[in-house]
Amino acid sequence: MPFEPINPPQFPTPIAPYSAGTRAGDTVYVSGTLALGEGGSVLHPGDAAAQTRHVLETIRITLEAAGASLADVDFNHIFLADWADYPAMNAVYADYFPGAKPARYCIKCGLVKPGLLVEIASVAHKGG
Repeated sequence: MPFEPINPPQFPTPIAPYSAGTRAGDTVYVSGTLALGEGGSVLHPGDAAAQTRHVLETIRITLEAAGASLADVDFNHIFLADWADYPAMNAVYADYFPGAKPARYCIKCGLVKPGLLVEIASVAHKGG
C-alpha cells in the first residue's frame, strides 16, 4: 500500500531525511518526535515536562494534518534519556491521553542530541 508523507508547513526543516508522519490507508505513523526548534536547536533544555508537552503538541499537529487526532492513537513508543524524567513525562502524558490509554512502551536510551530528554513516536488508526 502506498503511503502519503505528512509534513505540516509550520514545522522546522527536519534534521535528517524523514517525514513528520505518514498515512497509509486509515493508519497514521508519527516519526520519533523531539523538542527541536529551527536548525535543530534543543528546546526547553533540562525540563522533561516542557519537552514532553512540546513533543505531544507536535504529534497532535501531525495527526491533525493527516485527518486524525490524539484520540485515534493506539500505540506510543517512548524513549527517555534518563529514568529520573519518567515521573515528569508521565504527568504530562496523562493530560494528553485522559480517556482510554494507548498501549505503549518506554525505554531509556541515548537520544540524537545532548539536552534532549524525551522522544515519542505514535501509531494511530483513523475512524476506528
